[in-house]
Amino acid sequence: MSEKRTEISDLGEFGLIDHLNEKVIIKNSSTVKGIGDDAAVIEAGELVKVVTTDLLVEGVHFDLSYAPLPHLGFKAVAVNVSDVAAMNAVPKQITVSIALSNRFSVEAIDALYEGIHAACEHYGVDLIGGDTTASRSGLVISVTAIGESKPEQVSYRSGAKENDILCVTGDLGAALVGLQILEREKEVFLANPEMKPDLGKYTIVTGRQLKPDARVDIIHELREMEVVPTSMMDISDGLASEIFHICKASGVGATIYEDKLPIDKQTFDTAVELNLDPITCVMNGGEDYELLFTIDQKDFAKLEKHPDIHFIGHITKSEEGKFLVTKSGTAVQIKAQGWKHF
Repeated sequence: MSEKRTEISDLGEFGLIDHLNEKVIIKNSSTVKGIGDDAAVIEAGELVKVVTTDLLVEGVHFDLSYAPLPHLGFKAVAVNVSDVAAMNAVPKQITVSIALSNRFSVEAIDALYEGIHAACEHYGVDLIGGDTTASRSGLVISVTAIGESKPEQVSYRSGAKENDILCVTGDLGAALVGLQILEREKEVFLANPEMKPDLGKYTIVTGRQLKPDARVDIIHELREMEVVPTSMMDISDGLASEIFHICKASGVGATIYEDKLPIDKQTFDTAVELNLDPITCVMNGGEDYELLFTIDQKDFAKLEKHPDIHFIGHITKSEEGKFLVTKSGTAVQIKAQGWKHF
């Protein structure tokens, strides 16, 4: 009788995480929060430390035929710093580990680290260690980011409550649209190497894909305005997917409004050019690394005039489900179609 084999794709990324988490037993009282949020939370005297790790793999997360190495180095730091920000914490340190094949020169690695150092400068974090090893299949980058916060200022996914207001920073959908443009131009180049990529009118969307910027600025501003979000995540797998995570962790539902969703004109126009629905790009795009958070209604007045925070909906009872109200007033059930890793 053959052994039962379960495919990883049957579980998906989050199912696999849940499966692995079943056997985890927390033994130390200093572990405030383990697996299940954007970062782990650990006691450290009067403050708590938040710790997160992300892996970027060539051919899965990036394509070096159009991703410049300095941009890639910056992005590797930014996506981790974004997870620290998603806990309403301030990033302080990173470690960087790389696995590389012999096709990479010292100059190429210098270019990668040029971006890493630029990100450290930009976010005010220290590079404090890491590891290097050989790879038989291309470049792999693993970054661990460490941040800190007062315990009462940490925002978890699990704190959203009925009537809270759902907020997002910036604009959404640009990274997905940028990826489609880069892939299109790559295909054109492969078909005819004489053709030069025409990216001039796509600078915003391609920039958001190649060199995203974590919203640490918003964390500092929330501190100044004395607002602690009741729940928070960063948008790495798409708005719909992140709404599902907050609703699941908090035991709530959500209603959002199409006419409140922020989308840049270049993102909208490029999506239409590519025969993509702009709202689908906003809901399911991912890799925007903006912040999704909920606030108590009493804090609305503090953020009301902020130019880069958008109020897209509100939290409802769990049994009321998760809905997008279209411009025509129709309530459509939200489906999470974020990026599948397996």
